[in-house]
Amino acid sequence: MIDEKEIFSRASLLLGDEVMERMASVRVIVFGVGGVGSWCAESLVRSGVKHLTIVDCDRVSVSNINRQLMATTATVGQLKVEALKSHLLTINPSAVIDARCEVFTAETADDFDLDSYDYIIDAIDSLKDKVLLIERAAESRAKFFSSMGAALKLDPTRIKVAEFRNVEGCPLARALRQRFKKMYRWPRRKFLCVYSDELLANKSVSDEPLEVMADCDGPKPSAKARINGSLMHITAIFGLTLAGLVIENINKSQH
Repeated sequence: MIDEKEIFSRASLLLGDEVMERMASVRVIVFGVGGVGSWCAESLVRSGVKHLTIVDCDRVSVSNINRQLMATTATVGQLKVEALKSHLLTINPSAVIDARCEVFTAETADDFDLDSYDYIIDAIDSLKDKVLLIERAAESRAKFFSSMGAALKLDPTRIKVAEFRNVEGCPLARALRQRFKKMYRWPRRKFLCVYSDELLANKSVSDEPLEVMADCDGPKPSAKARINGSLMHITAIFGLTLAGLVIENINKSQH
């Protein structure tokens, strides 16, 4: 039997026992476990978070393999949350991973007790659902962090963190702010976002069926949805940065 304390011994050396105890007690929920959310979940569990809820409605597809943590030739067709849960439990078998094969929408939002979590991570793509999650998370007691668009990026040095109102050069952030403006309301409190101001163009168009190509961290996109290219080193940095914001906040809260 592997000693759990030994697993996290290096983290404990840096953070101290009190922070590690807090890390093991917090409850975190990650919405969307695709190219961004899967790496966030991995980093959280490897850092000592034991109570993690992962939410996603999709199955692993072949086109996910280039950037999503649990996506391999062996897991194609499996539910993403179940494949990821199995992987995370090989890191820490005593972790409590709640894998919810669901999607956060207006119809399901009330099924999620956001106040029961200490941290909420948004890594979903659907604009409508993202707006709703931001609103609900900003009204909850939990600390909230959000990922902006990670596709069409190549330069890791341009990935940044900023408060939502101050995110520049990101079409997704701009679309979200426009949506809030049209709704005549704004998130109840400020929150940090991970983003990049780089914006490249697709160099080719795939003829694969949309359902195979889509990196769906929510409802399937419509036939008109545009599928954009993305790479693991960018999506993973987005996810790891989100996890880093959680870890940094836990560390600060203990001092």
